[in-house]
Amino acid sequence: MLKKYEVMSEQVNLTRTLMAKSVVDRYLNRTNLTHYSELSRLIGCEAFIKHENHNPTGSFKIRGALNFFHHMSREELETGILVATRGNHGLAMAWAGQWFNVPCTVVVPEGNNPEMNTTIESYGAEVIIHGGDFYDAQSYCEELVDTAGYYYVQQGNEPEILNGLATMGLEILEDLPDVDTIVCPIGGGAGCASILKTVRAFRSDIEIIGVEPQNVPSFYKSWKSGEIVTLDEAHTVADGLAARTVFHLPYVIMRDAINDVVLLSEEEILEGVRMALTTTHNLAECAGAVALMAAYKIKDRLAGKKVAMIMSGGNMNMEILKQALQG
Repeated sequence: MLKKYEVMSEQVNLTRTLMAKSVVDRYLNRTNLTHYSELSRLIGCEAFIKHENHNPTGSFKIRGALNFFHHMSREELETGILVATRGNHGLAMAWAGQWFNVPCTVVVPEGNNPEMNTTIESYGAEVIIHGGDFYDAQSYCEELVDTAGYYYVQQGNEPEILNGLATMGLEILEDLPDVDTIVCPIGGGAGCASILKTVRAFRSDIEIIGVEPQNVPSFYKSWKSGEIVTLDEAHTVADGLAARTVFHLPYVIMRDAINDVVLLSEEEILEGVRMALTTTHNLAECAGAVALMAAYKIKDRLAGKKVAMIMSGGNMNMEILKQALQG
């Protein structure tokens, strides 16, 4: 089964990422890569934050959505697209769908952040609530494809989504060509895999370190076992990283190329939110703050290096924010 995705991974490449950059640049302002003195002091490195939380939908995923729509034919999209999400992917697809005049249906699990649901609807998408978690929502999407004829967008297994996301890596190298290490969250894996594929096309020596919740180490366990592992559950304050399994395409890209994966406890994740607030004056969602906390956790090995950390999003659940601030 993985052979299919090994072949597909060849479609995620520098040429297509450069093409994607011309698409992304039409719609988005470049996000800053900002150096922070206090964060640098705490970690003992030259600390830079790639501010994907400053994108219009509050996360990095808008890059992939725009490039996806650009490459799809009108015939493929005429019945509308269907996505499963906990939030950021759905926000991105709904926002981009408006630009391309494509109807978007978003399936979210029960108990999903109501603020997120409302925002998705504000972009003109239909929201369907179904199932106990993301994977129940995903299964329901597969049923809807059979009955309603939607184009189902499996975010981590769409090469053009990854090529769009990979523009983060291009921008990091343009702004900080001598970067030593990039620290990136891993949920389904698309963001980290796309950055890895791009920066390694220029420099094989750049260290790529992923970050996952200790409660939901789906990629870490897959990486260590040499095969994709599906967890029984995915409970973490970092909604954006609550992935019971990694997508196949990112897995085949990362499995032999990533340098390390740092696992964080729930309290460490919340501490990362506080660290982002105090050192960068940014409100990062839990998934967006884990790179900072992971870098702090392994600060001895990062000492003196130039380190870029991906602040992947800022769509914070208010209840979890209260929890973080009470820590």
